Amino acid sequence: MKSFFTGIVAILCCLFSFSQSQQESALEFQNALNEKYKDSLESPLTEADRQNFEGLDFYPIDEKFIVEADFERADDAVPFKMKTTTNRLPTYEVYGVATFIIDDIKIKLNIYQNHSLRDKEEYQSYLFLPFTDLTNGDGTYTGGRFLDLEIPNGDKILIDFNKAYNPYCAYNYKYSCPIPPKENDIDMKITAGVKH
Repeated sequence: MKSFFTGIVAILCCLFSFSQSQQESALEFQNALNEKYKDSLESPLTEADRQNFEGLDFYPIDEKFIVEADFERADDAVPFKMKTTTNRLPTYEVYGVATFIIDDIKIKLNIYQNHSLRDKEEYQSYLFLPFTDLTNGDGTYTGGRFLDLEIPNGDKILIDFNKAYNPYCAYNYKYSCPIPPKENDIDMKITAGVKH
C-alpha cells in the first residue's frame, strides 16, 4: 500500500512539474513577444503605434489549452499555394495532422511546412499552425491567429494555444500574411494567447 501511494505522489509531482514548466514557457514566450514588439528593428508595429506600445493583451494562461495531440505524418503531401492577404502565394504542404480533445470537442488540425523556410538551416524543423476559432472578431483578430511548432520525434506533438499570436498584418497593412485554411477552423472559443 505504501508503494502505491508513493507512486501516486510521484505521478502528481511529475504532473505539477510539467504544468508549471509549461506555464513558465508560455509566460516567457509572451514576455519575449512584447520585447520584440518594442524593438524598433523587429517590431511589426507602425512607428506611431510602437511609440505608444506598452504590451500586447493576452488571455490569462490556461492549462486547458495546452494539449499533447496525436500526430500523424502526412503521406505523399502535395505542395500548394497558400492564400495570403495580398497577391503573394507562398508554397506550403501539409506536414502532418494533429488530433486532440478540449472540453469533449474533438479537434483535427493540419500542420504545415513552408517550402522556402525548410531550406534554411535555422528553420528546418519549423512547422506552422494557422487557425481560426469562435473568438475571431469577438476578442481576437478577425483573420485568425498563428502558432509556431517544431517537427516532433514521435506520434505526439505539444500544442500550446497560450502562445498563439496575431499575424503581422493585424498591426500594419504593409505585411502579407497567410490566411488560415478553412480546414483549420475550430468550432469553439480558444480563449488563450494574444487578443485583438
